[in-house]
Amino acid sequence: MIGSLFGKKKSFSGLLSKTDLHSHLLPGIDDGVQTIQESIEVIKGFVNLGYKKLITTPHIMYDFYKNDADIINAKLAEVREALVKESLEIELDAAAEYYLDEYFLDLINSDSQLLTFGNNYVLFELSFMSKPMILKEAVFNLQTKGYKPVLAHAERYLYYHNSVKELEELYDSGVLLQLNLLSISGFYSKEVKKMANRLIKAEMISFIGSDCHNANQLVFLSKTLKSADMNSLETLNLLNNNI
Repeated sequence: MIGSLFGKKKSFSGLLSKTDLHSHLLPGIDDGVQTIQESIEVIKGFVNLGYKKLITTPHIMYDFYKNDADIINAKLAEVREALVKESLEIELDAAAEYYLDEYFLDLINSDSQLLTFGNNYVLFELSFMSKPMILKEAVFNLQTKGYKPVLAHAERYLYYHNSVKELEELYDSGVLLQLNLLSISGFYSKEVKKMANRLIKAEMISFIGSDCHNANQLVFLSKTLKSADMNSLETLNLLNNNI
């Protein structure tokens, strides 16, 4: 059982927020957990780590994960009901992780209400392969509609590693940056860890998140939370506790 991997419940250090932003814990609708049982067991792991609130963010990617508010909210209700039956004391909300493409741009420009968290924040991700040509347009249109754009796992886009100035310009334009906690321990790569530390030192990170997809990643998250790498986050003015 996943819950048993973490032993007794532990409290966080003074730094780490008890609210996690960015995960894939609604079953069977993206590349995250696939069953309700898996969802509950992973959430038990978060409870045992001391989390009090999870804002899970299923992918919305037109070519692969054609999710919408109805699909996501139905799955959210299903998992919430299961949490009550398991007597798990944790708050579960849902938003989305939008993939920046023409479909997302059309959604922004339509009358559709985007899935948001906190104070009208919208989480979105970019292609890992190439810089999107429509990024500035999407950001401008989001802000015009009153949304606050949040770039998911900003440290993981390799094409920005040698052009940090572009990320700085994006940040200066009002785009908030979200960091994956596993990045600071080198889970993805040494290069990503280096970029994460660079953004942290520049105090450009506004949100941290697990980006948890499965039990394996939760085990690595547990190790990261206990590591000295967490000390690098002390200078950040994180917004997690305000959502």
